[in-house]
Amino acid sequence: MAPHSAAVRGHISPCARIRFFMIRKLKSGEYRLYSRKKNAETGKRRNLGTFSSMEKAKQHEREVQYFKKH
Repeated sequence: MAPHSAAVRGHISPCARIRFFMIRKLKSGEYRLYSRKKNAETGKRRNLGTFSSMEKAKQHEREVQYFKKH
């Protein structure tokens, strides 16, 4: 089996989940959540919020994913 076959079946390791969202640390020490896809016209990712901690940014990303599916 291919190494990525587990992801295809829906079983994703915690390490692999990190790649699904874009969280970057800013110079101010805050964390910014960006959309996964780039805008075709501008070539940039949408800003989905700025948060004081990495955990808050991850929580918001989970909320965004939940909203997309429900």
